[in-house]
Amino acid sequence: MKVKLLDLQEQYLPIRNEIRRAIDEVCDQQALILGPHVEKFEQKLAEYCGTKHAIGVSSGTDAILCTLMALGIKAGDEVIVPSFTFFATAGCVARVGATPVFADIDARTFNLSPESVKKKLSPRTRAIMPVHLFGQVAAMEEIGRIAQDRNIPVIEDAAQAIGATRNGHKACTMSRAGCLSFYPTKNLGAFGDAGAICTNDDQLAATCRLLRVHGSAHTYHHHLIGGMFRLAAIQAAVLSVKLKYLEGWHAARQANAAMYDKLMAGSKVVTPFVEKCNKSIYNQYVVRVPNRDRVKQTLADKGIGSAIYYPIPLHLQECFAFLGGKAGDCPESELACQQVLALPVYPELTAGQIEFVAEELLAAVGSDPAAVPAGRDAAAAR
Repeated sequence: MKVKLLDLQEQYLPIRNEIRRAIDEVCDQQALILGPHVEKFEQKLAEYCGTKHAIGVSSGTDAILCTLMALGIKAGDEVIVPSFTFFATAGCVARVGATPVFADIDARTFNLSPESVKKKLSPRTRAIMPVHLFGQVAAMEEIGRIAQDRNIPVIEDAAQAIGATRNGHKACTMSRAGCLSFYPTKNLGAFGDAGAICTNDDQLAATCRLLRVHGSAHTYHHHLIGGMFRLAAIQAAVLSVKLKYLEGWHAARQANAAMYDKLMAGSKVVTPFVEKCNKSIYNQYVVRVPNRDRVKQTLADKGIGSAIYYPIPLHLQECFAFLGGKAGDCPESELACQQVLALPVYPELTAGQIEFVAEELLAAVGSDPAAVPAGRDAAAAR
């Protein structure tokens, strides 16, 4: 049996005709950039996320970049980000000339640790950017209190967490702005790159709308120095179709995750920990295993796809060497990079496929003389 890490064709084929009709409508109208299809999607997205505004942009990365620009983050400023995340979180901070300050993660959730944030605060801190990693919302209440005491904004990097909730509040509603990615592998994926900024701040929304078209409200009249962050109409049309199915896809991922949890309970595999106040959408189902690289290869030999998110913490990336980061600065992030492995969790998986993946993973881990991962002990202590 072969099990892909993700099979987008399985998602596409049942809704193929609906998507093709939406694309044909865009093609017939030839309104290809922004326009009515984008406006329609923005309205639906804002309603889904529970925010006043949704601003469609060209990618999740550009959503972060545009938000930082709109908030006036600049050279000399610092933005606290987790070290264990996708590069864009910190890369966008550097692109506006500011300094990313790397904080550590919670060993259980992989999300930004509020305690680490407190240690990283300085007089130059101008924003905090938690990431809702793998589909679970970060500890927004405590992070919000830290930010409020300093009168600095919080930006949610919700690229992996559309529809996830914490204490009943959806991602993107617990901060100044939330940034979404619609990269094809996300729970809500476009047919290419796309993203959005969700906010309840009228002024911020207006500024982001200007910035996404080079700061221009009228052709060739530029009020701000922005970028070209426009959302293509075809992407918006596809996303409008898919948005109708998103809650069902979330539920299927959650059911698949629950099945994995049950099959691997009590083993050396450390399954995802989800806080009781959270509803994860499982953009990824990430476990900790001993001897991760060997286990990954063993699964590949059995025809099972898996992935490592992420192999190198950001504070140890070569491009950030000038910041002076060193091994030991973010120990939980560094440990996670050595142990994490993402398993297939996409909605269309069958029970037989999930059982096969779990069986082969347990066999691979069980044949390893290594002890239970250190991360299990670290998580249990928190």
